[in-house]
Parts: sequence; C-alpha cells; structure tokens
Amino acid sequence: MDDSVAESAPLKILIADDSNSDRLILNTLLGRLGHHVIEAVNGQEAVFLFRSKHPDVVLLDALMPEMDGMEAARQIKQLAGERLVPLIFVTSLSEAESLAQCLEAGGDGFLSKPYNQVLIKAKLQAFNRMRLMHQTLSDQRDLMHVRNRQLLEEQHVARRVFDNVAHTGCLDATNIRYHASPLSVFSGDVLFASPRPAGGMLVFAGDFTGHGLPAAIGALPVAEIFYGMASKGFDGGDILSEINLKLVRILPKDMFCCAVMVEADFAHNQLKIWNGGLPDMWLMRSSTERFILPSRHLPLGILGAEQFKADMETVRSQPGDRLLLMTDGVLECTNNEGEVFGEQGVRLAVEHAGSESHPFDALMDGIRRFTGRQKFGDDLTLCCLEMVDEAGFAVLPDNAVASTLAGPTQWKCEYEIQGRTLGEFNPLPLLLHICMEVPGLRRKSGEIYTLLSELYNNALEHGVLELPSDWKYTSEGFDRYYSERTERLDRVSGHYIRFSLYHELSNWGGRLSCVCEDSGRGFDYKSHPVLQATEMVQSGPRYGGRGLALLKRLAKSIRFHEQGNRVEVVYDWYF
Repeated sequence: MDDSVAESAPLKILIADDSNSDRLILNTLLGRLGHHVIEAVNGQEAVFLFRSKHPDVVLLDALMPEMDGMEAARQIKQLAGERLVPLIFVTSLSEAESLAQCLEAGGDGFLSKPYNQVLIKAKLQAFNRMRLMHQTLSDQRDLMHVRNRQLLEEQHVARRVFDNVAHTGCLDATNIRYHASPLSVFSGDVLFASPRPAGGMLVFAGDFTGHGLPAAIGALPVAEIFYGMASKGFDGGDILSEINLKLVRILPKDMFCCAVMVEADFAHNQLKIWNGGLPDMWLMRSSTERFILPSRHLPLGILGAEQFKADMETVRSQPGDRLLLMTDGVLECTNNEGEVFGEQGVRLAVEHAGSESHPFDALMDGIRRFTGRQKFGDDLTLCCLEMVDEAGFAVLPDNAVASTLAGPTQWKCEYEIQGRTLGEFNPLPLLLHICMEVPGLRRKSGEIYTLLSELYNNALEHGVLELPSDWKYTSEGFDRYYSERTERLDRVSGHYIRFSLYHELSNWGGRLSCVCEDSGRGFDYKSHPVLQATEMVQSGPRYGGRGLALLKRLAKSIRFHEQGNRVEVVYDWYF
C-alpha cells in the first residue's frame, strides 16, 4: 500500500472513559474523521476489548472505576508486545506529577478536555505515522531474520555438498597442525591437503576475494581439481595451471584467489612452493633458524594460460623442519584499540617461539594475546606442515567411486615422449590412469606410481639430462642440481623416453611388465652395489641411490639392457 493511502486509512480506535458524555463526544468527533470506534466504560473492560479487538490506537481516561487508566495502560502495553499501539491519555489533569505518572505507565501523549477536532486529527495522524513506520521497520527486521536463517541453512547445505567434494584429505595427519573455521569457505578461505601416490603430500591454501556465497563460487571446482589431480599423481605446478585456467573462465573480472601450493617430498627432504598473493610463509629449522618465503606470483584467476607461471621454487629441507602458511585473516586480526596484528605480530610470535614451543601454538597464542579473544572469525586460516623422516608418511584415502566396468585385464601399451615435450609435459598421470583401468591395480596406485615415477625421473634426469645424483647430497649441490635441471630442460632436443607396458591376469592376481628406455648414454649397471646386493652408497651412478633400491624392493625383478638405458621391471599383484 502507498504510504499516503496508509496514513489516511480509517483507524480502529478504542475509547475507555467512565463518562457517557465524554465517550459520546469523542465517538462523534472520530466518526466524522472516518475512524471506527470501540467503547469501554472502565479500565478492565478496555483491557478485555484490546485483547479481542486489536485496535490501532487507544484513548484512555486517567481516572476510572474498577481499574484506572494507569493500570489499564500497563496491561495494554504488555499485551501489545513489540507492536506499537499509540496510547493517548484523555484527561483534565494539569499537575506535572500526575502527567508524568501517565507517561511512566506507558502513555505516549495527551488530549486535554474540552476536545478540539483539529488537534485530535493532527495528533492521530502524527501517531499513525509513527505506528506505520514502526510496523515497517518491524516487518523489515522480521524479513531480515527469515532471510538470515535461510542463508545459514543454505550455507550448511552447501557446506555438506562441499565436504563431499572437498574432504579433509590428509589434514588430520600427525605432521599437520591447522586452524580453519567450519564455514571458512564462505569467508573465502579454503585449505586442502592430499597425499601423493608415490609418497609426500600436497597442501593448498586459498583466499578468494569477498565473503559469503559469491566467495565460495570457486571453492568447489578448486577442490575437485586439487583432489582429483593429486590422486592421479600430477605435481603442484600442473594442478596450479589447471586451477588458474578454471578460475579465469568462471570468476567475474573483479574476483581472484590468492593462494599457496606446497609440494612436500619427505623421502628426498625437499619442498616445492608457490605463493601467489598470500602472506609470507615461514620455514622454521631448530629454535634459531628462520627463513621467510615471500609471495612471488600474482593470484590465481587473473592471468591467462599463456601468461601464467606455475614454476615452483625448490627448497632443501631437513626432517623436523616446520613450514607455516596463512591467509590474510591472520594479519588482519584486530585488538580492542583497532590495531592490526600484521606482519610484525607474526614475526614477534614466530621469533619468540622457543625450542619446546610448536610454532603453530606460538602463533595462535600470539593472536589470542593480541586480540584478547579465544575464538576467531571465519576468515582466519593457519596451517603448519612438518617434514618427517619417512617416505609415504600419509596414507592416501580411498575416495574413488567404484566402477561398474570390469576394465581390461590383458593389454599392451607403448608411449613415447620426444624432444621439447620432455621439458613441458609430465606423462606419469596419463600412464597411471592407463594402469588404473585394471580393477585389481586400483588399490595399488601408490606402488604403481612409485615404479613409473622412479623409472621416468631416472631416465629424464640421469639419462637424458645427465645430472649426477650426488649433487643433491650437499646444500650447494642441491641448488646447482635444480638450477641445471631447469636450464637443461629448456634446451633439450633430439631425445626420447619410451614406456612399454604389458599386463596379464593370472589365477593369483596379475602381472604388470614395464620397460623404460631413454636416448641417454646409460651407465655401468653391472658394478652397481644395489644390483650386486652389497651395501648402498649415496654417490651411486645413474639409476642409483634411493630410486633403484626402491624399485628393487617393490618389483619382482629388475633387468637392465643395452648400455644401461633400458630397464625392465616386473610387478606382481595379488587378489
């Protein structure tokens, strides 16, 4: 209804007065103004009629028998509750104390005797405007409460759907400590962790611009891409490229995702990191050594595929090292004076963490002391990853959906990577996917991926690129190894790596035979200590070190051909 129409609409007015003549006069005046009148002869009857008739305005005489106007006003106000019903005292009282008592009893105004029609009309219009305004505000408040409840219900439903896609992965592993609100996805924050098929793990933290459901638009596809690709053996750089491409396609131009990707390799004691717009990461080693790992990239969802760089920085680590990563919510925590925690707060908390204090606990305690709060908002996400002296520390959760297809049992496949493709493409996820088509091999994905990755990496790094493995056993050599690897990959040409896979079923399970050939010079495998069943040494020749020992442990047999650049591995699996 239009406001002017509502203000001029007839009112239902309750008159309570023990004087018959006064009631008659008021009834006549109000009737001429177009209003509907209800009459009561005392306060008790006024309360009864108010309860049953629900008038818009009440006119009360202050002095009445059985129940005076003061008590009637109190009871009427209580019955009205949150509804604004203007209560006007009709009185000949003039003493300030008596008038004050009327207001204290719940009166909103006065009409003096004798009555003036012009004044009555003006007062009723004024009180009606107040009544309508109060009703509008109450309706809007109630609507907001309803919408808020609906939003919370929708968020909880969306969170349940989100959790079915973005499971906790390995966030509950003993070498991970983290804080994230149950509804942090709706503040824009996401935190994922997944074991890798061959050991180690991937950790991804993101902070989308905005809050609420719009901020969660990209969370589902990011979670699906991250967990789907991680389980297939893709590395962090490949996953970042795919996530960035997806976000560029689906997000509005003013939205993006600040993110961190961490690829932890426990067996080789190394970290690969990528930071695009999130706060600096901290690497803690012992109680005194602290290393800052800053952001070096733009957030995800801004640059197209041809401009986006997913190169991850390789950092040598040690067992016991702890990596702290966080979203902007940590820096933006405020205290009672409105001051922000900031980078200085993080630095003080981290640097003052003693040898017996976990850096995660030290930072959380620092935030609590600064803010004076034990609970934080939905946009504070903090994660600490500890390097452990154990390959394949986390167990890959079985989130695969069972297939109704039987899958091939006897097949042969040959796949060759050539030239510059060696430096641009990782074939391991594709090869793993081919092997996983065999139902019996799906539960062996970790071992299969380990076999394929050790063969491929040895063929690439030591066969094609001719990188000596003993470089990786010193800090200087470690940096040199990965620097040379990048440079040699950029100019590799005329080389190839070829995989020949063959699978057959048996009455006890199955056998996967894998031959890996490369165009490199090979090595003297006949004198290698692993193949001779003698003690391992770190500075072994190509296909040496941990890789060959791991292959020998997992496979039924390993055979070298040619000059050492053709390796045949037989892997048996059982029902």
